[in-house]
Amino acid sequence: MDYVSALVPPVVMAVFFTGLIVTIVKTQGGANKAKEDAVVDAALARAESTRQTPRDTGA
Repeated sequence: MDYVSALVPPVVMAVFFTGLIVTIVKTQGGANKAKEDAVVDAALARAESTRQTPRDTGA
């Protein structure tokens, strides 16, 4: 029975990981893809516009 207790944790983690990957793949794209892309583009544009040039400290 030691082999069963040794195999259960890796099998459980493999099943969970497979479910996670399937969920990630299924949620890519879809009806909200354009809306999500627009939000990301707006955030990147906002971050780019507020980026300041580094000051020269003269060190």
